[in-house]
Amino acid sequence: MSKLIAIRHGQSTWNAENRFTGWVDVDLSEKGVQEAEKSGKLLQELNINFDISFTSYLKRAINTLEIVLKILGKDSKYTKAWELNERHYGALTGLNKAETKKKLGEEQFKKYRRSWDIPPPNLDMDSKYSSYKDPLYKDLKNIPNTESLKNTYDRVVPYFEKHIEKHLKQNKNIMLSAHGNTIRALGKKIFNISDKSINLLEIPTGNPLVIDFDNSGKFLNAKYLDESRKTKIISNQ
Repeated sequence: MSKLIAIRHGQSTWNAENRFTGWVDVDLSEKGVQEAEKSGKLLQELNINFDISFTSYLKRAINTLEIVLKILGKDSKYTKAWELNERHYGALTGLNKAETKKKLGEEQFKKYRRSWDIPPPNLDMDSKYSSYKDPLYKDLKNIPNTESLKNTYDRVVPYFEKHIEKHLKQNKNIMLSAHGNTIRALGKKIFNISDKSINLLEIPTGNPLVIDFDNSGKFLNAKYLDESRKTKIISNQ
């Protein structure tokens, strides 16, 4: 049996300000650091060995992983992949969510934020938040200007199938430090969640999701480690 531990990074500075973040490379807040530390301690209690770790290009996920690995006494070796980045929020990037909801109306806001295949409007390439100006992506040819959850799924899942799934079939335990929509997209595949119900999958910050697989890589069960937060994997399918 193998385990995939999926951790949404601890609270970021923009999470704290209730802003759409996407590909903008903001760091953890003080609370986020504490959440990462708690994640490490929860994983420590599992008393299992981790064979390989993956994360995105974004420092809020990278720093969460490094904090966890330090608490576990593991070498901070990991694989970074832009495919594991958060969903790109297009023209919503940097905007306050409450103000945007008031401006757009609840229905349109919900479509942009939680629909399966409706992306927000494109982010202008000249925007200060555009990833075209970020040296992190100088070698990336297809930088998105916006993404729906489906677009995110279409890069996350192929990466998982090519680079991560094979380790699970070799009975290795994998740690993934990523983002809400990265893990939501992956959860859609692993838990076989419908397009309509995927918005119900809850991905809280700093609460490790433990997913068990059998020797063939088939999903067995899943649970969040911090049971005090009473987070459901999915409330209705």
